[in-house]
Amino acid sequence: MKKVYKLLIVSVFASVLLLAGCSNSQQSWSDDYELENITFPLEQDDISLKIMTSSSPMAPDDPNEKLIYKRLEEKTGVHIEWRNFTGEIFGERRNLAMSTGEMPDVIKNAGFSDYELLKYAQDEAIIPLNDLIEDYMPNLKAVLEKAPEYKAMMTAPDGNIYAFPWIEELGEGKESIHSVDNFPWINVEWLDQLGLDMPTTTDELKEVLIAFKENDPAGDGQTIPMSFIINDGGQDPGFLFGSFGLGDNWDRTVVTNDGEVKLTAADEGYIEAINFMNELYEEGLIDVEAFEHEWPSYVAKGQEGRYGMYFTWDKGNITGMNEKYDLMPPLAGPDGHKNVTRTNGMGFDRSRMVITSANKNLELTAKWIDELYDPAQSVQNNWGTFGDDEQQNIFEWDEEKEMLRHLPLDGTAPVELREKTSVGGPLAILDSYYGTVTTKPDDAAWRLNLMKEVMVPHMKAENIYPRVFFDKEELDRLATIEADLFPYVNRKRAEWISNGQIEAEWAEYLEELERLGLSEWLEIKQAGYDRQ
Repeated sequence: MKKVYKLLIVSVFASVLLLAGCSNSQQSWSDDYELENITFPLEQDDISLKIMTSSSPMAPDDPNEKLIYKRLEEKTGVHIEWRNFTGEIFGERRNLAMSTGEMPDVIKNAGFSDYELLKYAQDEAIIPLNDLIEDYMPNLKAVLEKAPEYKAMMTAPDGNIYAFPWIEELGEGKESIHSVDNFPWINVEWLDQLGLDMPTTTDELKEVLIAFKENDPAGDGQTIPMSFIINDGGQDPGFLFGSFGLGDNWDRTVVTNDGEVKLTAADEGYIEAINFMNELYEEGLIDVEAFEHEWPSYVAKGQEGRYGMYFTWDKGNITGMNEKYDLMPPLAGPDGHKNVTRTNGMGFDRSRMVITSANKNLELTAKWIDELYDPAQSVQNNWGTFGDDEQQNIFEWDEEKEMLRHLPLDGTAPVELREKTSVGGPLAILDSYYGTVTTKPDDAAWRLNLMKEVMVPHMKAENIYPRVFFDKEELDRLATIEADLFPYVNRKRAEWISNGQIEAEWAEYLEELERLGLSEWLEIKQAGYDRQ
């Protein structure tokens, strides 16, 4: 989520410039096979689809070398001619293909913004998918019947679906693995060493951090009582704000139980939260680099064992999967208030694959894509596969229960193995698949249990802000407002933690939020929420 607003805004305006030159003339490398009533595997030889995609630098240059794709070609009889790119060059080549009209049949891992999807659809460069899904895609239809909320999120304001999604559920509702990004990890080894209890209130946390500072358990003045990376999603200290009201999350957006959309950074409880953070700063309990951290230095100090407390998604990434750090529970504020603010994150990406208007084999393409939504196929697409004799496997196949079982990683980084062997793209993994189609990854099961036991009992909000598909006019206005609104909010947030001037400047701050378009932003966001 790092710098999410800046990236979103840059993407939207870059799209506007790019799309101004979009051509309606299609020059495809697609062949028309004139196939109908298709069943797999195909009897006819030499049938191929032309797909542009992106992949990790750790993966083979030719995606067809991956075992998943080898098996898929054997199952369907369809050969894929790939144009595969890594890094930023993919976006450049994708945009070039769309602007010149020299398009593939399909773009996988497309990564189009909502604005781009709507503009390319308007220019007839990509096609609506509604009828293809209805007529040729039973696997995807089954997913949408079990989880109809995704169909609403896939559907554009004009009623059409223009892209195939990626869906990965891990836990449902409040128990979703995405409910809290920035888990607070506290050094329980130091607590035991100093005879301290796990803090349960904000005052107790302050006393614990003071004890860390004064006793210097890291030695030689290396102790850092608390560290974070300000305004950086999982590394941000906003978890602590939940002791003072609405709390905070990475996009500063919450939905009350009355269905009202609110900006967390305009809530009265925000003043108390910032004041508490300023108290910690004035006591010298906050890492002096917390306002300018880059990820490598944040990790390095954690690996050196210098943190009393820090924030991140998974402690394994910073201090390792050991018993030195444990998850700190939510804290009661001065008036006893305790709230775990939910993020608006979910395992959903609206734009993982599009079919271009140059495609001459729509039934064939739809049926091939539908194979990606087969439950066992989706699981492998997402994580990796089994039975590979040439490299490490992430799964084994349980013959008796006919399901995929995660294997021990034996020290291999899960991201590394995943990027080498998985294929990503459009897929769906519903929570109901665990225990029937696959097991949960060990690290995910561990985090889900922590979420359920420690966080969920204190989540007051019943709803999160969904992935609303706004129209082009709304997207333009949101992008324009957010270009100034969120940088201002983030800048003042960091300033106030260090200078403590929030109360003196609050009225002026609210006036500036209004000048920057807060009321219009809330109106657009509320309208989007109400129509979901």
